[in-house]
Amino acid sequence: MSILVIAESNGIEVDRGTLSAITAAHKISNEVDILILEDTEEVIKNAQKIKGVSKVISTSGDLDGGLAENIAPLISECSKNYSHVLSSAGTFGKNLMPRVSALNDSQQISDICEIIDSETFVRPIYAGNALATVKSKDNIKFITVRSTAFEAAQKEGGDAEVVAGPAAKSNGNNSFINRDLSESDRPDLTAAKIVVSGGRGIGSAENFSILDPLADKLGAAVGASRAAVDAGYVPNDYQVGQTGKVVAPELYIAIGISGAIQHLAGMKDSKTIVAINKDEDAPIFQIADYGLVGDLFDIIPELSDKIK
Repeated sequence: MSILVIAESNGIEVDRGTLSAITAAHKISNEVDILILEDTEEVIKNAQKIKGVSKVISTSGDLDGGLAENIAPLISECSKNYSHVLSSAGTFGKNLMPRVSALNDSQQISDICEIIDSETFVRPIYAGNALATVKSKDNIKFITVRSTAFEAAQKEGGDAEVVAGPAAKSNGNNSFINRDLSESDRPDLTAAKIVVSGGRGIGSAENFSILDPLADKLGAAVGASRAAVDAGYVPNDYQVGQTGKVVAPELYIAIGISGAIQHLAGMKDSKTIVAINKDEDAPIFQIADYGLVGDLFDIIPELSDKIK
């Protein structure tokens, strides 16, 4: 059996979630192909080097903006030669894969964190408080992969063949205009080894900058709870949690975050969790490896000063 991995890329190389999906695919079969949804030569060349990839399928046509309405039929056409189609479980995969599976009259299996065999998978439910083992008899299985549950495939060491795939056709109902992206010198939130996150306890958008010196000294990404995002302290792409980004860094520092179950679902797999909160009964302390009770406006500046 052969596996197709749908690549998400940044115009230069595929992202961390796609590399994890490739690792997951190899737990099912050694025949793993990757579908590139950008008509960009550099992405294709870098994808060829990924260890464990047999073929890189290039595409053309109306790929602007990665509109799922245009891309889903293309993937559906490619999927007929595969037993499994995998994508990362980020916003890209969540937008795309339900459409593809519906076109093939199959049920999508979401956010898997373990592969038992080619038909049986484990996925979190109830905000990560329980694990469900699911078995699929569909001819083609459409799966999204939790990237934090699988190591990233190596970017070097491969020599995949490049083959031409189908062209994406415009659906005629919508078109891509532009994309506004926030720019940052900090690591990507889902790939960072250290994450500093703030919650509603920080109090305002102006106060959120108190995290910047600490994050800069640690070389960390900055995240936030949904409460902080909903309050307008930071943009949506900072959000960590069940409805945001799932992270599993070496170190996660939760500052002014109470620890609602939805937030814990997005970060509780972090290797070491440090919680700073003035409420000693905050739920975050139940999963924290280290907890510090106190006023964050006193603690954070002092902690930043002490880090050299």
